[in-house]
Amino acid sequence: MKFIINPSSFQGAVTTPASKSHTIRAVFFAALASGRSVILNPLDSADGRSALCAVASLGADVEHGPGKWIIDGTAGRICAPTIPVDVGNSGTTANFILSMAALGMAPVYITGDTQTRSRPVAPLLEALGNLGARISSTGGKLPARVEGPIDGGETQLDGSTSQYLSSLLIHLPLAPRDSRINVPFLNEKPYAEMTLKWLDEMGVRYVRQDFSSFEIIGRQEYCPFTRLVPGDFSSATFFAAMGAIPGSSVTIRGLDFGDTQGDKAVFDYLEAMGAKVVKGMDFVTVSGDQLHGATLDLNATPDALPAIAALAALADGITQITNVPQARIKETDRIAVMAQELGRMGVDIQERPDGLVIRGGKIKAAQVDSHGDHRVVMSLAIAASAADGPVTIGSAEAVDITFPNFAQLYQECGGKLEIIQQ
Repeated sequence: MKFIINPSSFQGAVTTPASKSHTIRAVFFAALASGRSVILNPLDSADGRSALCAVASLGADVEHGPGKWIIDGTAGRICAPTIPVDVGNSGTTANFILSMAALGMAPVYITGDTQTRSRPVAPLLEALGNLGARISSTGGKLPARVEGPIDGGETQLDGSTSQYLSSLLIHLPLAPRDSRINVPFLNEKPYAEMTLKWLDEMGVRYVRQDFSSFEIIGRQEYCPFTRLVPGDFSSATFFAAMGAIPGSSVTIRGLDFGDTQGDKAVFDYLEAMGAKVVKGMDFVTVSGDQLHGATLDLNATPDALPAIAALAALADGITQITNVPQARIKETDRIAVMAQELGRMGVDIQERPDGLVIRGGKIKAAQVDSHGDHRVVMSLAIAASAADGPVTIGSAEAVDITFPNFAQLYQECGGKLEIIQQ
């Protein structure tokens, strides 16, 4: 599928989809609980369904309905399927299911699509091995074979992505012994905070030293729950960036600024670039004024890099996106991909090992490609709206991974977007 986008300005209001990060955590906690859990307003997207299918393959009984998922949990007693667990494009599901598989007593084979198989999981596999699991993989990536059960104990963990830590924190309370995780450094701390808040609400006992060490009491259990998934700040980022374009204004409904999602910092980034942000009780409005460059540390919010890079291409002066090396190990190497595709649109953009340097200017009509990355599709759509002619975005079907109705909402806000099915 392709998007063809013509120059546009944006006026309107949207309701953000449910949080992917909360949805996947809800699925795994429900799958580990001893009883029936109800997840209300889950993100019904490719990533959400990948998580649901993965836990079902390890023994959870799942019911997929509109606006409500019902999961009868395993109480941590998983079943090893006879065929590999395929997580599709969901990197979060891949990291979480590796630890869930390590709770069992028989080997589980885990794989994913081409992109997911290119992402490193070696640090998590090594940690699971230190905690008693038997692991094999090729080059520290999927496909991997995991055979438990993990026993507990102590391990050191690479924190290049917070998903490794979250995976262990979710599953180690069910280990037979206490565990200790030492983390020399950690990127994306707000995502770890989200997991810790889930643990607190589930009544899990643990002791932490900031983000450097965690002691998790073993032999615990999860009780079933009913939970409403909040709106997704990561998805809201794209419409917030559209509103920040000079002459545009977009209101985003359904966001809770009291939530732990780190991407709520995006609104601070937009203000630093000159946009006007007005927050209400259950909405936020972003309006565009004269945009200017800024230096932005995105370590806590790597998913925001593509959208901020696209907006920086429209700003006066130079924007430096810094301290976000983990953006290279997402669905794509987002630093390289955004540099390549914005470069095709005439943007003066340079890669750095941990970010980008972007000099704003005119956007040219071009043919670009998402490389199968949902956030790249939506970010290129932001830049394309300010081009001097039509922009064609290839592999646009990737938006279904987290934001299936993106094109519809883009059009409803005034965006001139045509969908070409192939």
